[in-house]
Amino acid sequence: MIDSTELSHNERAWENLAITYMTLERARELELGKVGLTIPQAGVLYFLKTSKEPLTPMKLSRRMNRQPHTISALLTRMEAQGLVKTTKDLDRKNWVRVSLTKKGEEAFKRQMSEKVARNATSCLSKKEIDALNAICKKLHSRGAELIRQMQPSPYTDPLF
Repeated sequence: MIDSTELSHNERAWENLAITYMTLERARELELGKVGLTIPQAGVLYFLKTSKEPLTPMKLSRRMNRQPHTISALLTRMEAQGLVKTTKDLDRKNWVRVSLTKKGEEAFKRQMSEKVARNATSCLSKKEIDALNAICKKLHSRGAELIRQMQPSPYTDPLF
């Protein structure tokens, strides 16, 4: 077992980021549980409600940074719950569009009313929030770059 005193500066930052994320995620899980939603469901509702364009399962998977099959299974469960509906695209027959149902709209409003965990940053000053936003943007870009590097392309994979 690694003693935390042996962690490098970068490793300690990663540990702090991971612990903070897990703590805030758990707080949000508990908060959403009160309105009968999970974090992934809340994410789908949010992206469907705020998107300026119709969304497909593939577009949702990209926005949520999840595998398409994971989003497809989530959408199937959400459709069975009456939160979303999927319809064939009239122009592109092999595409499916996802939209909110009335029940989904109501669930979106309920989850948005639960703000305690989402407002965890209220303990920070404006300067700290600005710095946090800049750091998150930088880390997001780096994470996306790492994903691109580590995710094999189906066109360059030697198995194809």
